[in-house]
Amino acid sequence: MKHDYGSQPKSHIGLDDLGLENAKTVYWNLNPSQLYELALEKGEAILTDKMAIRILTGKYTGRSPQDKFIVDEPTTSDSIDWGDVNQPVSEEVFDNLHKKMTDYLADKDLFVKDLYAGADPDYRLNVRIVSQVAYHALFAHNMFIRPDKEDLKHHEPEFTVLAAPQFQADPETDGTQSSTFILCNFEKKLILIGGTLYSGEVKKGIFSVLNYLLPKQDVMAMHCSANMDEHGKTAVFFGLSGTGKTTLSADADKILIGDDEHGWSEKGIFNFEGGCYAKTINLLEEKEPEIYQTTQMPGTILENVVLDADRKPVFDDDSLTQNTRCAYPIHYIPNASETGRGNHPDSIVFLTADAFGILPPISRLTPEQAMYHFISGYTAKVAGTERGVTEPQATFSACFGAPFMPLHPTVYAELLAEKIRTHNSNVWLVNTGWTGGPYGKGHRMKLAHTRKMLSEALSGHLDHVEYNEEPVFGLAIPSKITSIPSDILNPKNTWEDKDAYDNKANELADMFTENFNQFKERASKEIIEAGPE
Repeated sequence: MKHDYGSQPKSHIGLDDLGLENAKTVYWNLNPSQLYELALEKGEAILTDKMAIRILTGKYTGRSPQDKFIVDEPTTSDSIDWGDVNQPVSEEVFDNLHKKMTDYLADKDLFVKDLYAGADPDYRLNVRIVSQVAYHALFAHNMFIRPDKEDLKHHEPEFTVLAAPQFQADPETDGTQSSTFILCNFEKKLILIGGTLYSGEVKKGIFSVLNYLLPKQDVMAMHCSANMDEHGKTAVFFGLSGTGKTTLSADADKILIGDDEHGWSEKGIFNFEGGCYAKTINLLEEKEPEIYQTTQMPGTILENVVLDADRKPVFDDDSLTQNTRCAYPIHYIPNASETGRGNHPDSIVFLTADAFGILPPISRLTPEQAMYHFISGYTAKVAGTERGVTEPQATFSACFGAPFMPLHPTVYAELLAEKIRTHNSNVWLVNTGWTGGPYGKGHRMKLAHTRKMLSEALSGHLDHVEYNEEPVFGLAIPSKITSIPSDILNPKNTWEDKDAYDNKANELADMFTENFNQFKERASKEIIEAGPE
C-alpha cells in the first residue's frame, strides 16, 4: 500500500553530500503515527495489547563493542585514547564502506529524522539520523530532542548517523572484525552503522561524539541520570547497567531531568536526550510504577520483550535476552522536566552493585576518592547474567561508561573534580548490591533502604552526622541514619564470619589496585593514594 504523507517539514540540506541522491523514497521527519504505520506495514514491528510497538532486533540484542571503530585521521588522532575501547580504523576503510553502503541504499526507502542532542541551546548538537528502517526513525524521535516545524526548516546537521542494518561488511576485504560495523569519522562528522538493527548503537554513537566535543568546551559529559527536588537541589547518578541508575532517579517526589546522558556546564546540568531507554527485565508495576506505565502507552517501543498469546508483555521472560528495553519520550514520565535542565548538582552519586558484599550501602567520598572511584567505575556481574559467569566477577568501566569515552579517563575525572570543588558538591558511593555475604550467601540490599538512605543524603540530613572510617577502602560511613538498622551501615557487621569478610575485602581491594594500574601513569599522587590499601 502506498501512502501520501504530504509535504513534511525538512531542512534545506539534502542527502547529496552523503551520496544518497538516488534513494528510492525519502521519508522526511514523519511523526510517530506515520512511522508506526510504516513499521507495521514493512513487518518491522507488531502492536502490544496496549498499542505500544514491539521490535525484535534479531541476532544482536545489545551493542557490539568489538565492532566499533574511530577513524584515525589527522585532526583528532592525537586526542583519542586509542586502545581496546577506541579502536582505530583507516580513512580508506571508512570511505570504502561508505561507498558500498550508498550503492546498497540507492534503490531503498530511507527514513530521515532531524533532531537535537543537548537541551542547552549553547551546547546542543544538530543531529541527523538516516536509516533504511522506520523503527530507527521512531526510536530517534523518542530518544533525541524534537525541534518544532519552524526549527526544522533551518536545521543544519552537524553530525549524521547513517544506518543500514541489513547491509553486511566482508571482513576479508573491508577491514572490519565481522560483518557488523560502527565507524565514527570526526572529520567528516559521520557515523556508519551496518549489520545490526539494535538501536542502542544509534543513541550511543551520538553520545560518544558529545563525549569528545564537550570537554573541549569545558563541559563535563556524563553517563548518568539526574533529578531535582522542589527546592532546586539537583542530584546526578552514575552507574553501570543493573546498578539502579534509572530506577533511583525516577522518584515520584522529584523532577526527572533525564535517565542516562547529561552535560555539566558553567550554567548547570542539561540532558542530552529527549527520552528514556529503560531496562525492562523483571519490571514490576509496584516497584517501578512510572517506568511500567510507559510500557502501556502508544508510542513506546518495546525491544526484544516477549509477548504472551494476548500480546501482553512478559517482563520476567529473558528467553530472547536479559537486555530487554523500552524507549519512550521523557514526557511520558509524569514528573519529567519540561526544560531538560537543572542547577549545579548538590550531590553526585556513584552506584555500584557489589556482589562481593564488601562496600557499605552508603559512604561519603573526598574529592580525591571521587576521582579514584570515577576512573575505576566498579560494579560486579553475578552468576547467570552472562554465559560462563558462575561466580561474582568484578567489572570496571572507566567513568562509568568507558565504551563511550573517546578521551583518556583522567580528562573526564579532572574535569569532574574541578566542578565538584567549584560547586561544593557532596559525593556518595552507594552499594545497591549484596550485604551479609557475597552473592549466593548474602542478600540484595533492600530497595526501600537504599531509597531512604539516598533521601537522607540528598536532603542534607547526613551533612553533620558522625562518620566512621572503613579500614580497607578508607570510606566514611555514617554511624546512624533515621529508620535504617544501624548494623547494616557497616557491611562487616552483617557477616557472620568476620575473617571471611576481611579476606574478601582484601581480595576486592587487590582487584581495584590491579585495574587502576593502567591509569597510574597519568593519575596524580593524590588520586592514587585515595584508593584502597
